[in-house]
Amino acid sequence: MVPEQATLPVRRKERRRRTRMTSPEQTLEELGWRPWFNEQLSAEEALHCHPVRVMAVHRGQIAVNSAAGQHLISPYIPGALPSDDHPTVGDWLLIDNTPQPVRVLARMNLFKRHAPGDPRREQMIAANIDTVFIVASCNQDFSVARLERYLVLAREVGVNPVVILTKTDLADDPESYAAAVRAIEPGLRVETVNGKDPASAARLAAWCGKGQTVALLGSSGVGKSTLINTLRGSDSIATGAIRAADDTGRHTTTAREMHRLDQGGWLLDTPGMRELQLADAGAGIAEVFDDFEEAAEDCRFSNCAHRSEPGCAVRAAIEGGALTAERFDRWRKLRDEERAKAELQARRRR
Repeated sequence: MVPEQATLPVRRKERRRRTRMTSPEQTLEELGWRPWFNEQLSAEEALHCHPVRVMAVHRGQIAVNSAAGQHLISPYIPGALPSDDHPTVGDWLLIDNTPQPVRVLARMNLFKRHAPGDPRREQMIAANIDTVFIVASCNQDFSVARLERYLVLAREVGVNPVVILTKTDLADDPESYAAAVRAIEPGLRVETVNGKDPASAARLAAWCGKGQTVALLGSSGVGKSTLINTLRGSDSIATGAIRAADDTGRHTTTAREMHRLDQGGWLLDTPGMRELQLADAGAGIAEVFDDFEEAAEDCRFSNCAHRSEPGCAVRAAIEGGALTAERFDRWRKLRDEERAKAELQARRRR
């Protein structure tokens, strides 16, 4: 525990002076600082270092924010090994007066995936998130399978997910899309919004309060940038058109970046990800597909593959209509992917 006199690494008088340099409201707490981070500081670090939050990651540089304002620094930590964690968006860093990064504070949570084209390498997406908005559009690009992958990712790291259905103004029956999402998980929060309409987007304000961090996940063309512009009351983020043939879009966001919202929270945009290879997601899969996991516990054989084995409770539930064959195929595909990755990692360790 940090001694009482060192609970914040910036003295009160100095913090007030630095705060006035940018905004009177820009304190560590309003950047998302929690007592949990404070408890990680030693007395020496509290005296000689101060925390900053990573706002954006660029090639060779990171943008960080603190009570003193925002500036660019090197992301490289002296003495860090290639296998060590490196700063990602949403991280809290300790920096010295140089300013030079000293270390990454332990994270409340971390979103990551296997890098596209290289399942051996993991790609960090964002850290220290309070809520994840999983964005999908009410058009031909709508995919339950893709939403399930995003939900598995959220459940794996323990972050509350909210599914945001956009482009409701262009859909004949947006409620049918919402019903399809609610069928994925009982009690799943689903919001249908017109991303161009401030009054419609205002219903998301409950998750965007002071010091809260929301991450947006979704494929290109679903309207994430439009939604951010509306929530910020600004059109500073570029948006792009979608292809008429299949309602898919091109990347308009090219870097992970946090944006300040009028409600005082932070919205973290990510480049659209159509290929989401999950990393270490066994617990998330079990939670999103808990209906299949529970049915599998009643199978006669513990190693049942749920194909043609006698006494298979999963097949019986599908034949009886309690479970669907389509959802079973998606569950099996995700489980097979997870097992293949686990076997690959075991071979690499050997």
